[in-house]
Amino acid sequence: MTAIVDYRAGNLTSVKYALDALGEASCVTSDAKRIAAADRVIFPGVGAAKSAMQNLRALGLEEAVREAAGTKPFLGICLGMQILFEHTEEDGGVEGLGLVPGLVKRFPDGLSKIPQIGWNDVEPVPPAAPDAKREYYYFVHSYYAQVCPYTVGVTRYAGVDFTSIVRRGNILACQFHPEKSGRAGLKLLEAWLKC
Repeated sequence: MTAIVDYRAGNLTSVKYALDALGEASCVTSDAKRIAAADRVIFPGVGAAKSAMQNLRALGLEEAVREAAGTKPFLGICLGMQILFEHTEEDGGVEGLGLVPGLVKRFPDGLSKIPQIGWNDVEPVPPAAPDAKREYYYFVHSYYAQVCPYTVGVTRYAGVDFTSIVRRGNILACQFHPEKSGRAGLKLLEAWLKC
């Protein structure tokens, strides 16, 4: 069973539908005990970092998310990836969960339309799987994680190379939305479900 964490900041329905299409049993939950009992956890997110962190704490889910990220396959999506980092510039500066070292910054104004909305490519970088290849995924974001030692996928937008996939321990997280990325997104989700 895969738990999809509901902390009032998620693209929950589309993630659930994608898992249903893959035949994966899942539940959308704000219950820390159900998250702890799950075989794997998806931490989605859409919206702003400050309210997301406030909701996570108000619902008593911060420790459950930290525990899951350290003990079972854990997938962060979009904002759910960004708040895994130590700090984001969004909302005047917000401390994240600190599960991945690094900073989330705003794209520079003037070079490209902000937010980035649409399809962009992800270039695998070591230590990505040896057979990994460039794929296109669907993005919606104004902030990006800087490239760090745990980056396994890089994308370029607004003159910036940024982390589009990060892997650290049990954590795999992506800036894009695999659940909205057609065949490539389902392929990524299916591979994660097998890990």
